[in-house]
Amino acid sequence: MKTQEQFKSVYGPLKSWRYGNSLGIDPIGKTSVCSFNCVYCQLGEIEIITSDRQIFIPTESILQDLKTFAPWDVDIITLSGSGEPTLALNLGEILQEIKHLTNQPTLVLTNGTLLNNPQVRLELNKADQVSVKLDGLTQDQLRRINRPVANLTLEEIETGIEKFAQEYQGKMSIQTMILTPWDEEMISKYLTILEKLSEFRSPSKPLEIQLNLPTRPKPLKRQLEGRGNHSKARERDYPIVSLKCIDWEILQQLGNKINEKLGLTVSLPPDPTNNGVA
Repeated sequence: MKTQEQFKSVYGPLKSWRYGNSLGIDPIGKTSVCSFNCVYCQLGEIEIITSDRQIFIPTESILQDLKTFAPWDVDIITLSGSGEPTLALNLGEILQEIKHLTNQPTLVLTNGTLLNNPQVRLELNKADQVSVKLDGLTQDQLRRINRPVANLTLEEIETGIEKFAQEYQGKMSIQTMILTPWDEEMISKYLTILEKLSEFRSPSKPLEIQLNLPTRPKPLKRQLEGRGNHSKARERDYPIVSLKCIDWEILQQLGNKINEKLGLTVSLPPDPTNNGVA
């Protein structure tokens, strides 16, 4: 088992159903830090829940780790890792220097909680792609699924995502984890949100939708290897919990409805019963 002492800010490459061969950048560090503590988080329980930005790992340290992976023969370099990457105060500098060093496309996976911050939006514009999480469609869902930092509202998150959709010049996607089947009211609410966001995007840079299932197990305590694709089948020497997934066909039906109603591209994970890549 990997330990905290073996931490490296660069990890992988990993196979992703969404992005292909992805090299991971972790700007957060040994301790998991996030503004969410999602019930399905593959990192385990988040150790520090905050919305305060700071420099966790110096940019130069990340670049030194990255150099050992040259020539970076990957499809994309992804900032995610041990929590919410937009909490890293040097996010913009990291993205800029990765591009200078590798000339590879960059991606940031974000929960969207800091998108009301103009500086965060400006820094994210340095990324070629940004995927924004949107799981909870009501305040109660946000509380139960994402378990956010205190006093954060769904209205704030949606407002931030809208501002970002208007300003961002790269490829933007909305990533939604589906834990239970949605009724027609939930589906209608989701379609309304997506329709509004898509209005802010240009025809050349449309919004993409990624629907997901919680196929990755959740460690009961923080595990560094949770940054990667840890499948259900592998033996581990730490306890995990595996969440029950809805039928893949239900996800497919929702994806078809989004495509039919809004004309948006919808990406689905492989059917987990066929041992697809997470």
